[in-house]
Amino acid sequence: MWERQLALADDGWRVLAPQFRGFDGGTGDPPATSVDDYAGDVIDLLDALHIEQAVVGGLSMGGYVTFAVLRHAARYVQGLVLADTKSQADTPEGVEGRKRMLQLVQEKGPAAIADEMIPKLLGDTTRRARPDVVERVRTLVLSSSTDAIAGGVRALMTRPDSTPLLHTIHVPTLILVGAEDSVTPPSAAHDMHRAIAGSELVEIPDAGHLSNLEQPERFHTALARFLAHRV
Repeated sequence: MWERQLALADDGWRVLAPQFRGFDGGTGDPPATSVDDYAGDVIDLLDALHIEQAVVGGLSMGGYVTFAVLRHAARYVQGLVLADTKSQADTPEGVEGRKRMLQLVQEKGPAAIADEMIPKLLGDTTRRARPDVVERVRTLVLSSSTDAIAGGVRALMTRPDSTPLLHTIHVPTLILVGAEDSVTPPSAAHDMHRAIAGSELVEIPDAGHLSNLEQPERFHTALARFLAHRV
């Protein structure tokens, strides 16, 4: 899903797009039980590559993993990118929704998750005018195993509240959000922007929760500008 951002290498950046356990056809790793598992994998990768400073970022669940990296290994974090994510933990109602998702994937598999989630993940504009993006997202969901999706759902429903972290962030921070995002709406992005001193907020028109796939050029332009001028 980060294919467009790999072009940042042309500007001299070393770009890493870690694959979470079991997703996108990955096999052999035990499923995650918490966001800390994913964060630990990212930190292990940085250590293995002898990277001491990085701009760490993610979209949606990747944002929650970014907060976990910040909690456990802030020394690595030179800058932050928080896209279509929020700082709060799930509400009790949200947890119940995750439990229903767990049951759905265990009983009916990834295809049922795709049918359930695509209308929520993609904005109205994308679903109306970009069938290629709809099909790409469906393919991404179907490429992941039942165990991987279940692990991701468990990580989402057990993640801690990261709101207390926000006022402690003193590195350049870019917050991006699709204007049509109904999962982590622009209001959540504005809350983070107000709490993180000096942060930059970019609202991307005609995009829902997967703004980097729905409006890749607008997303990429905002990210490249941030990296060039703020980091």
